[in-house]
Amino acid sequence: MAFAQKKTPASDFHQWAPTPPMGWNSWDCYGPTVTEAEVKANADYMAKNLKSSGWEYVVVDIRWYVGNDTAHGYNEKNPDFNIDQYGRFVPAVNRFPSAAGGKGFKPLGDYLHSKGLKFGIHIMRGVPVVAVQRKLPILGSKATAADIYSKEGQAAWLHDMYTVVAGRPGAQEYYDSLFKLYASWGLDFVKIDDLSEPYHAPEIEMIRRAIDKSGRKIVLSMSPGETPIANAQHAQQHANMWRTVGDFWDSWEQLKEHFDVCNRWNPYRQPGAWPDADMLPMGRLGIRAERGDDRMTRFTRDEQYTLMTLWSIFRSPLMFGGDLPSNDPFTLSLLTNKEVLNVLNTSTNNRQLFRHGDLVAWTADDPKTGAKYLAVFNAQDQELLPASAAAWNSGTISRQTPGQGKALDVDLKGARTLYLNARDGGDGSAWDHANWLAPTLTGNGKTLDLTSIPWKEASAGWGKTTIDKSVSGGELRVGGKTYAHGIGTHANSIIEYEVPAGMTHLTGSVGLDQAGAVQNTGGTVQFLVFTQSPYQPAPPDSVQVRVSLRELGLTGTCTVRDLWSGQELAPVAGEFAPYVRRHGAKLYRIAKK
Repeated sequence: MAFAQKKTPASDFHQWAPTPPMGWNSWDCYGPTVTEAEVKANADYMAKNLKSSGWEYVVVDIRWYVGNDTAHGYNEKNPDFNIDQYGRFVPAVNRFPSAAGGKGFKPLGDYLHSKGLKFGIHIMRGVPVVAVQRKLPILGSKATAADIYSKEGQAAWLHDMYTVVAGRPGAQEYYDSLFKLYASWGLDFVKIDDLSEPYHAPEIEMIRRAIDKSGRKIVLSMSPGETPIANAQHAQQHANMWRTVGDFWDSWEQLKEHFDVCNRWNPYRQPGAWPDADMLPMGRLGIRAERGDDRMTRFTRDEQYTLMTLWSIFRSPLMFGGDLPSNDPFTLSLLTNKEVLNVLNTSTNNRQLFRHGDLVAWTADDPKTGAKYLAVFNAQDQELLPASAAAWNSGTISRQTPGQGKALDVDLKGARTLYLNARDGGDGSAWDHANWLAPTLTGNGKTLDLTSIPWKEASAGWGKTTIDKSVSGGELRVGGKTYAHGIGTHANSIIEYEVPAGMTHLTGSVGLDQAGAVQNTGGTVQFLVFTQSPYQPAPPDSVQVRVSLRELGLTGTCTVRDLWSGQELAPVAGEFAPYVRRHGAKLYRIAKK
């Protein structure tokens, strides 16, 4: 690959992450509300069960400086900010008691280091709005926060920060002061949000300089994604890892998108600079998270094998998102398979070998022995019928659609089943929040609110289909208007109903929920109504994925080891064609006999 073999100087920050970083992050289970006790509980589990397999980072995610934040979103009405005299956020003492007395995160960092682990935090790009409003001084400068900011580029989804304008007196000093503080806390890892999509090169460069001046080896993770691929080389030169996608949750549709994403980003990997396919939404999620309720991951076991296999052979950083003390034995087994983790840490020449429809193969080299690693995936789905088969089609609805919605009027023509289908509108994003508004059945002079009828079945991507609320838990709000009745869901989703006798029409409206309209990405959705099953026939439960050994650079008879099971399989020659379950994966080591 173009950048895969690039060497870096011994003093270069790339040496701080010679293999993909592995750790735990509080976001998927605790959102912006994690406490010190919960961080320590996860760290204790990691030290006991995962450290010996290479897991080491413990990362406190967003808004640790707010004393009264909330799950399922952020408290922006009356946030209890904690900030020092130099405009730098400090931990909320009610959540992190050891920070009392101005100690900051140093006691927590010391605790993690005592366990042989490393300490990380999340921050937002920029300077705090509250520091600007108070004109707080910048350490090491005569400037104040009010001298270095711009409202331009402020994050649309969280308004804690303003942009720091590179070149202004005090701008670099502000970032220098941040990392001086973080170094004093013993920080080893920083995830910086609202940095790489859109891409903020001037602030990235200031951050890089500030970390290098801090005197501490702090691994830099840039978020969110997709980082513009046009900026890939700049990202390589300034960060240890950068996101290739938006927030990734336990949705098969989002996981399937990673086959394209990983192949697209594969050329831009180098030691110490890792394209980041995002966190592992596995184990127990949603305890107090932004998306979804308390649950074990919605990924099936086959899908979890796919996730771990793809991340490992692509060599993505591994940041586990579930609550570690809640792990079951299966989840722990996925995180501690040393042969699989060896692929993550030592393999070279990683690349997609082929993609035939939804059958995919990746390969890599074992540099010590010349053996080949082979990952095979069966991403086949029971496909949906084309939109042309629907009884009603909204067409694409986006931010630009007048009112961000359309009227709904469907003649059911005697149908006894009804399927409400919301699909991605074509931008490839799985972020879309979709609302069915005031859906009403009429016939024989009668009127019936559809939301009063229990559905037979409902899916909603990463979320949960909800009556009279959006999928994010807020009001049903479309185009600036709030609706009392309707169904909040998420593309892609299907809601199935039995139609009561005599009902002949479905009316109402559909629209893009405001919570989806303000996201950085996505925001296009298509609504369809079917009166027959919207599914095409299902593919087989498992299929053979055929791989020519010659494609791997191997000839003659070869040995095969299944890395997930640890079993030696029968020798093969010419072709290897394992059966792979639908949504599943296999990972092998193949060597000349």
